[in-house]
Amino acid sequence: MRKIIFATSLLAVTLVGCKQVDESKNEEMETQSSFEWQIDRFADMAIMRYQVPGFEKLSLNQKLLVYYLHKAALCGRDILFDQNNKHNLAIRKTLEAIYTNYKGDKTTENWKNFEIYLKQVWFANGIHHHYSTDKFTPKFTQEYFLKLIEPLADNQLSLEGEARKSFIDTISKVVFNPKVDSKRVNLDPQSDILLSSANNFYEGVTQKEADEFYKNQLQKATNKELSFGLNSKLIKENGVLKEQIYKEGGMYSAAIVKICYWLDKAKTVAENEKQKQTIEKLIAFYKTGDLQTFDDYNISWVEDTVSHIDFVNGFIEVYGDAAGRKATWESVVNFKDEEATKRTEIISDNAQWFEDNSPVDARFKKKKIKGISAKVITVATLGGDCFPSTPIGINLPNSMWIRQHYGSKSVSLENICYAYDQATVNSGSINEFAYNKEQVDRYKKYGYASSNLHTDLHECLGHGSGQLLPGIKSESLKNYHSTIEEARADLFALYYMMSPKTFELKLLPCEDAAKAEYDGYIRGGMMTQLKRIELGKNIEESHMRNRQLIAKWVYEKGQPQNIIEKIVKNKKTYFVIHDYKKLQNLFGELLKEIQRITSEGDFVAAQALVENYGVKVDPILHKEVLDRFDKLNLPSYRGFINPEYELVYGKDSTITDVKVSYPKNYVEQMLIYSKDYSFLPVKN
Repeated sequence: MRKIIFATSLLAVTLVGCKQVDESKNEEMETQSSFEWQIDRFADMAIMRYQVPGFEKLSLNQKLLVYYLHKAALCGRDILFDQNNKHNLAIRKTLEAIYTNYKGDKTTENWKNFEIYLKQVWFANGIHHHYSTDKFTPKFTQEYFLKLIEPLADNQLSLEGEARKSFIDTISKVVFNPKVDSKRVNLDPQSDILLSSANNFYEGVTQKEADEFYKNQLQKATNKELSFGLNSKLIKENGVLKEQIYKEGGMYSAAIVKICYWLDKAKTVAENEKQKQTIEKLIAFYKTGDLQTFDDYNISWVEDTVSHIDFVNGFIEVYGDAAGRKATWESVVNFKDEEATKRTEIISDNAQWFEDNSPVDARFKKKKIKGISAKVITVATLGGDCFPSTPIGINLPNSMWIRQHYGSKSVSLENICYAYDQATVNSGSINEFAYNKEQVDRYKKYGYASSNLHTDLHECLGHGSGQLLPGIKSESLKNYHSTIEEARADLFALYYMMSPKTFELKLLPCEDAAKAEYDGYIRGGMMTQLKRIELGKNIEESHMRNRQLIAKWVYEKGQPQNIIEKIVKNKKTYFVIHDYKKLQNLFGELLKEIQRITSEGDFVAAQALVENYGVKVDPILHKEVLDRFDKLNLPSYRGFINPEYELVYGKDSTITDVKVSYPKNYVEQMLIYSKDYSFLPVKN
């Protein structure tokens, strides 16, 4: 709910334009020619590396803190695989056993396609595409798959008590039968979204049953603000609904024990007492699974605005649950970029002004903004649902009552953005989809800065703005919650991009910079993001629905005044903005309505907006976009491998340093992770 995924907020699918970096960073970062940013390419995906400038300047204790948190971030990998689908671990481990033990011909088309499929599974943390959530279709046959498995010994497979034939039959059916577990997250309101979703959050439970179960929990609870169901699987046992809690001694215990082991190490080198207490509260949550303890941890975490090293670790985002209730596991380890943080501090210092002057109804505005802190960070490690595909901005915690009373933290991931920029600077997508040279030049000059500001405003102010009416919870919007929430944050950012206050605070140099973001947003929402959709399909992913909803709504509402014009030139479609100030007003109108929907929990209005504007795709325009992108030969999605950290020991066996290095082999890192950080059985 609080993330911006890269190239979806930038809305050109690939980023063009050079980043302005201070000279000290340039000295630490290798030049583009000497550092290989993109290291692998397969299907619609590319694998990149990112650097960690400034790590060498950290103190030894700070480096150790990063190291221990880095280890904790890797220990939850299996959790996410299992959350995404209950067969994922069995399938991944079988694929890896084949890859490492196969002695046959590795030059055939079948084997190459097998390798691509394995890489896709690693990238998506399972057998479903990380973005569309459709199941991957292997480009090798089931017969070939069985031939690869045949020579493997039982101890090379993850049989764990199952008969060999039954085990192989099960995973073969899941991999190759298109009707089995076809969609990880199904948001189609015509179906039961829980029964038809292939994730592992519910088993044999209908949407109606789950809604009633958690409604009863809420009614019985003393504290009605808890995020009921956040860290559990809901099953039906002998006709009775029962939760399996994620905790030590519960579901995912083996991995959680390891996470806690490294968190225990981390607290011994905490930068201050507040950070130590925060880590202790997170450990207590993992040990008990208690949601009140989780809220206590979040409050402590959001109040720690002093520590240089920071982290996200836990069951955080609910995008993976069609009902928007259950959270996937993730982790990000980072430290503060002092110079770049100056721009976000300006935003947070003026948060009350932005809230007071928002175009939304006064009933839904916060009378007093509390605890909004914003910073720019250098990522040291990505884990779980932030790996390999990562956001470029994060705003947490998600609990609305904590945000209202204690505030939130917003971060922009600077070195991740830099890596994207370096890998895509000459992609050609802007030249292809921008209407004229004026748009191209404006984007190249201001695109990076305006996109960064959009991220900052989205995360720091957009998600942190507004308030719910008494008795309303975010779950009121059900399967439309994530789309509406992302639209609310995007619209807040878009509205203020063109505000005189933005230029007064020197967040942008001029209106042309704001125009660059407006051009990119409309271009992305109407066209370029369609590169990620298979021809003939509608939009499923919440961020993409949000962007099309906004772009199509303002395009339609602006028709009488020709605010945005659809132009076909040389058989190519373009969307050209004629009046940027009037477009800003339209963004404000839609923000006002979406804040009302959020604050009042108006499910019917949310459904109408999303279904009418965010879902359906124009098939003729879609085909045109795909054809134009085909000529550019660009990946639709990019993800990362992590840097590696190594302890350095002195003569007396004491730790004297921590060294960082940048591996180049995606397959090698994935196999190492599967060997060293696989703690869960194939059935959980």
